[in-house]
Formats: sequence, C-alpha cells, structure tokens
Amino acid sequence: MGLRQLSPRVVVSVVFVAALFVNILDTTIVNVALPTIAGQFRVSPADADAVVVGYLLSLALVIPASGWLGDRFGSKRVFLTALAIFTVASALCGLAQSLPQLVAFRLLQGLGGGMLAPVGLAMLYRVFPLAERMRAMRVLILPTAVAPAMGPVLGGLLVDTLTWRWVFYVNLPVGVLTFLFGLFLLKEHREPGAGRFDLAGFALSGFGFALLMYALTEGSSRGWGSPSILITGALGVLLLTATVLVELRVPSPMLDLRLFSDRLFRTINVVQLVSTAGFLGTLFVFPLLYQAGLGVSAWQTGLTTFPEAVGVLVGTQIASRVYSTLGPRLHIVLGVVNAAVAMMLLTLLGPATPQWLAMLIMFYLGLGMSNNFNPAQTAAFAQVPRASTGAASTLYNSGRQAGSAVGVAVLGSVLAAAGAGPGHLVGYHVAFAVAAGLMIAAAVAALFVKDGDAAATMASPVRPEAAAEAVA
Repeated sequence: MGLRQLSPRVVVSVVFVAALFVNILDTTIVNVALPTIAGQFRVSPADADAVVVGYLLSLALVIPASGWLGDRFGSKRVFLTALAIFTVASALCGLAQSLPQLVAFRLLQGLGGGMLAPVGLAMLYRVFPLAERMRAMRVLILPTAVAPAMGPVLGGLLVDTLTWRWVFYVNLPVGVLTFLFGLFLLKEHREPGAGRFDLAGFALSGFGFALLMYALTEGSSRGWGSPSILITGALGVLLLTATVLVELRVPSPMLDLRLFSDRLFRTINVVQLVSTAGFLGTLFVFPLLYQAGLGVSAWQTGLTTFPEAVGVLVGTQIASRVYSTLGPRLHIVLGVVNAAVAMMLLTLLGPATPQWLAMLIMFYLGLGMSNNFNPAQTAAFAQVPRASTGAASTLYNSGRQAGSAVGVAVLGSVLAAAGAGPGHLVGYHVAFAVAAGLMIAAAVAALFVKDGDAAATMASPVRPEAAAEAVA
C-alpha cells in the first residue's frame, strides 16, 4: 500500500506522535544542559534558568488561542505551521551566540510548541470514533510516556559526548520528516462556526496564564514572598478571573468555558490537573534526590528514571483491554491509587537502596499513571460536540500544563522548606509523600465520574480490521 493510500487515522497518529514526542522531549532534555549553557555564556545558573522559563511562558501564552486558530484556519495548516516554527527555532537555539539570543529563540520555539498538543489532539479525536480511542492510546501514549524519561538520558549523553547545542539539533530530523509527511498526507479540516477572533479573551487568558505559570514555576526558587512572584501571581489570578467574566458573555469565546457544564469533562479535568501535579512533581523531585541528594550522575539518574516510561507503555496495553470492563471511574481510581502507593515507596529510597529496586518502583509508578491518563483522556471527550473538539482540547491541555506548574511549585516549596540537599533526604521523602497526597485527592475527585456519561467510549470491540487500523 502506497503512502497516498494510508488511512487518515494512521497519518494523524504518525504526525501526532512524532511532533508531540520532540515537543515533550524538549521540555526535559534542556534541563540537563543548563549548567553547561551557563558556563558557556559565563552567566549564573539562575540566569540560565531563563532558557526554561522563557519557553514555558510563550507556551502558556499561545495555548489558549490554539483551538480557535485550528478551527478558523484549518488544523493541518496551523499544526504544520506550529511544527515549522518549533523546528526552525530549535535550529536557531543551537546556533545562539549569547544567552539573550538563546532566550529569544526559546520564546519563538515555545510559540510553536504550545500549539502542537491542542491542535494535534483535536485532529486525533476527529478521526477516531469514540469506541476506538482507547485502542488508539496503545500507540499514542508514546510521547507522554517515553519523552519525559528519555530527556535526561539523551541530554546527558549529548552534552557529554558532543555539545549542549545538540539538545536542540536533535529536534531537526524528526521535525523536518514529520512536516513533510504531514504536508503531503494530512487532510485539512476547518470548523465553519469558528467565529471572529476574541482579542479580549486571548489577551486576558494568554497573559494571565503566562504570569501565573511564571509565579508557580519560579516561586519556590525565588521565594514566595519576593515582589516579582507576588506581583506576577496576583496579576495572573486577576487576569484569569477577568477571563472567566468576559468569556462567559461573548458569543464566540477564545476559551469556551461553557464546556465545563459537561459534568464528565469538568470532573476529569479536575482529576487530571491534580494527578498531573503529583506525577510531574514527582518526576521533578526524583532526579534532584539522586543527583543533589545522593550524588549520582545525570546519566545514571536518567537510567534509573527510564523504567517509568516502560511502565506506562506496558500499562497502556493493559488499560486498553480492561477499560470497558472496569469503566472510567474505577479504572482512574485504581490508576491514581497505585501511583500514590508507588510515590510512598519512593520515600524509602536512600544511599543503601539498590538501583534495581528504585527502577522497579519507577516502573510501578508508570504502570499506575498509564491507567489514569488513558481512561481519563478517552472518557473526557465522550459528550463533547464534534464542532467543539478544538476548544475542548485547548481547555484540557491548559489544565495539564497548569497541573505541571502546580506540581513543581508545591513540591519545590516542600524541598525549600525542608532544606533538602546532600545528606539531607527527609525533604525529598516529604515531597514524595505530598505527591502521594495529591494522587489520593485526585482519586476522591474521580469518584464523581459517572460511567454512564462515557458509555459511548465503552462500546463492544470493533471488527478486527478496524481495531488493527486503530492501533496502526
């Protein structure tokens, strides 16, 4: 079968997985290179943090507009434009000759990266019927499973054997090939009812989200009482409050907050915000425990973390087979409770802990999280109208991004308060316990999910050839 004859489901899956993989990989791989970048440009490590913060801010700024852009100008056009911006900016980051240049190119890279997940997820859910989405998750979980764990491993290898510039150059082959594949094979889709551009909603939500993300991300390191954190945090909350008031009054809002009137969509968004905070907060603390607390190299830390990705991949295969039997409520609850148990086991880690045991716990953590993320993402959109898929995807991804910032903020503050560092592991252990508490809170929220609301996603298995196509 020639490329031109590939199913739209296969085409969208390939493009989505490849583009999202390099996008998520980029958020973790750069962290490993920051000390080297600071030395190269003769700046302090705190100044080098702008490389990460700048990317997160531009990401937060553009996410609210991504759904409307895809609906108005076409999902193919917007997705490929975003991928082109991300890829070109990656090359420019690798060529940067000063820290200000690098930060500027990272801002550009974030503008492209911020649109990939919401627009890609909307494309995905338009081509996969509700009953086949859980099957599709077997393959489509790859970016969120492997990329975060692979980042430290690959980043350490590239920095040690080549230069820090290769943590950006590594995006180029995947970006270029994915762009060409999508250019020739993706089908365009526009929503005729996209409406006019909501400038007020874009400005309020984009800048509000970006300011709040900055405060949450930097609060634990700069101090929650510092003027910059207090001012940006307060402004962010005020702008987002104004966003709610404005968006509920306009006929074609940038953020369609009315979608939260859907009980299932609203409940699962709460569950995912809280559980993402616990999970990504744990992935933030775990490398710090090993590198700063135990003095283990970045390479060995990455290898110890990587089984989490394997656990997600294995758990996804299990999730796709038991979802219809368990139903989303019990499935999600079991997933987050098992993840909470894994996080409590992490409180036992110390200098005498064998590496294989730590790797086994991380595998267990991934196993639990895959049985949260997969059923949640499958069920969340069960009652969302097809025409609102882009808007719903924007809200869903905004919540996940906010959860990431909340997790880093909360657990980072725990580490700062406990004085975690070499020989002082209690702070790391307390942080893992707090993460487990967040997972239990997510489990309680998941009890409010009604399986009947997601009945369309729990249909009996489709014919064999359709199932094979769904996971291709």
